[in-house]
Amino acid sequence: MPRPSSKDRLLDAAADVLLTEGAESLTLEAVARRAGVSKGGLFYHFPTKQALVAAMVERLTRAFDEALAQAGGRPGDFLRAYVAATIPDRHATAAPSDRVTAALLAGVLVDPAGLEPLRARYAAWQDRLAGDGIDPAAATAVRLAVDGWWAARLFGLSAPGPDLHERTRRYLMEAIDRAAHD
Repeated sequence: MPRPSSKDRLLDAAADVLLTEGAESLTLEAVARRAGVSKGGLFYHFPTKQALVAAMVERLTRAFDEALAQAGGRPGDFLRAYVAATIPDRHATAAPSDRVTAALLAGVLVDPAGLEPLRARYAAWQDRLAGDGIDPAAATAVRLAVDGWWAARLFGLSAPGPDLHERTRRYLMEAIDRAAHD
């Protein structure tokens, strides 16, 4: 397995700082220390904390975009991919990526301008959903349900248990199928 790049190691270290010490502890010094590099080595890739947070947001949204790229060409396929990339088939406790996302969101709250790239990606995803070949209102309703469900899982806000998780996910997928045939 290839060794992660210096940039990826720094991003992993930043996520680790967020997860273990909280958003208020996300400093360039803490990240450099966690990654085992000098501050100069960190500054080479990320001259500011804002640049570091922006790179973390970019990495997460890129991974999500890669999952969405699996969408086929039938009506509703992009929305199906959105559901699949957001909510797993089976109920599970929060995945490590969920923990990193929650920590990153906390970090972005320290610098609200860091949300701008995420807002731009959501706008692009919404535009794609609206043009997915089904009623844009149905696509948006499913997206909002999925986003709310994702937030409930992410923040431990009484997300559905195993049986209800699978039934709810199936319900949303069936709703997409119905909208695709209307």
